[in-house]
Amino acid sequence: MLGTLFPKRAVASDAFLPLIEIWQQLKSDPRGLKQWYEVRWSAAHSADPKEGYETIKASYNQRPNGADLLYLSRACYGGVVCFRKRDGYMSTPCGPHKAMKPGIFNERVDEWARRTAGTEFVHRDFVDSIARAKEGDVVYCDPPYSHSQTILYGAQRFDLDELFRAVEAAKLRGAFVALSIDGSKKSGDQQLHIE
Repeated sequence: MLGTLFPKRAVASDAFLPLIEIWQQLKSDPRGLKQWYEVRWSAAHSADPKEGYETIKASYNQRPNGADLLYLSRACYGGVVCFRKRDGYMSTPCGPHKAMKPGIFNERVDEWARRTAGTEFVHRDFVDSIARAKEGDVVYCDPPYSHSQTILYGAQRFDLDELFRAVEAAKLRGAFVALSIDGSKKSGDQQLHIE
């Protein structure tokens, strides 16, 4: 949504610090972001890419950080980063596809830097961010599916009822809220309903 609208002024937030580190690096130092990726891509492709991937994943799991997550998110299986609930260990294996080459990645960084030039990226949870919305502000929320995406980053602590309370309070203050959520998504034997 942010990349499509590229607003003149916006605030984007997430409770998952390594993800926000990536966006903050894009904002403050796009060249540094490109270097993060190229260093890891080169290390992973200097020998067996799967072994290189596992080395970067081990580095991330030892000390979660945006630089390692950036590469892992481009090279992991299906592009979906998953974490064990009990300890936050990133568990996604290397994907069968080839990770994006640095030159192509650099082009995307340049485009995203342009599209997010007016955006401030902050590390905070959705409750705090939504609480800052004032009359006339537009809030866009893209929450995880609470019954099927608990292994995705940050989703372990997500509470759908808490989101609905925050949205209701923002609307009462005069903010506009768009929420992307699939209330009909099946999760095992359970059909979810949102009223």
